[in-house]
Amino acid sequence: MATLKIKSDKPTTSHETSSGKTPVRRVDPARRSRATPPAKFIAKPESVAEKTNAPIVQEAKPQDLVTKPAVSKASQRNHRHDGSLRDVDTRQKRTQDETGRDTPRRGGKLRDGFEPGEFNRDRTSNPKFAAKPVPSNPDQPRLSKRMAELAICSRREADEWIVNGWVKVNGVVVDQLGSRISPDATIEVSKEAEQHQAEIVTIILNKPVGYVSGQAEDGYEPASVLIKPENHWDEDPSQKPFKRGHLKGLAPAGRLDIDSTGMLVLTQDGRVARQLIGEDSTTEKEYLVRVEGELSDEGFALLNFGLSLDGVKLKPAKVSWQNEDQLRFVLREGRKRQIRRMCELVGLHVTGLKRVRIGSVTLGKLPLGSWRYLRRGERF
Repeated sequence: MATLKIKSDKPTTSHETSSGKTPVRRVDPARRSRATPPAKFIAKPESVAEKTNAPIVQEAKPQDLVTKPAVSKASQRNHRHDGSLRDVDTRQKRTQDETGRDTPRRGGKLRDGFEPGEFNRDRTSNPKFAAKPVPSNPDQPRLSKRMAELAICSRREADEWIVNGWVKVNGVVVDQLGSRISPDATIEVSKEAEQHQAEIVTIILNKPVGYVSGQAEDGYEPASVLIKPENHWDEDPSQKPFKRGHLKGLAPAGRLDIDSTGMLVLTQDGRVARQLIGEDSTTEKEYLVRVEGELSDEGFALLNFGLSLDGVKLKPAKVSWQNEDQLRFVLREGRKRQIRRMCELVGLHVTGLKRVRIGSVTLGKLPLGSWRYLRRGERF
């Protein structure tokens, strides 16, 4: 489409356009006028020899003047508004830091006043790159593990005592976690540690049916919700008053099925937990089991020894008749639903199960749903 321009006899000033309106910004006289072709399209006088060998220059068309920019964008960035050329070398220096790395072209950290700090990249002198210390005697046991093996306390308690400076090894206080000692070293604990240990409690609960041993599951509450003042046995021989702090860190040392009743141990003492549910635990647990069905002599022998669960052979058990419809089980392990599954393998169905003893501690006369403290001097 052609553009029609109307010439006017009225002279125009440098501050007015052909339309008579004042431009938004002042026209820079140094800039090229769009009405004249760029310099590269203007033929220069040449000699006859040059004219003979020169390539043919096509005459500029009006559409070329409109659609093709006279100066490239890169060239415009290198020119100021007044037409002078920018100092490209200086601009390049500003975009590089002292190490020769390019910084963002729009200013970046240097524009905001960032000053690069000094960082020690020498791995021999910078402690940040130092290797972790290797124990001098890796074959020797850690102090906390040795204390747990000697049944002084649990490993968690040992770490706390060591940090507090309550542990001496061969008469010297050791307060560094991870310290290794000789297996025959003498370990002593301070009175503060003994007092701290005396404040932790172990509770014996006669769990009813319908409560799980550990965390709540399938809508059933954990047995720990029964540990409250109104359920404390009135005839508790320990005569220890209930404190809210006794609930902190209280955890079951072993499990008892939701359909089973009897003795459940909850403790704050890591030594008790290790003794009852540790991998090397040999503590006996006694159960009274009411059953239905017929038991052959061969099945009775298998209950004592010879059965396997989940492909693992069970340890020897002590099974005897308590009365005509009740068996007495004594086990040294606690597989999941072990007694019920053992009875199913020999054709029996369990209708009731009650745990009455763990180690040397018995349930005794403790009522169902009640609890008591483990007495001082009472051991599993």
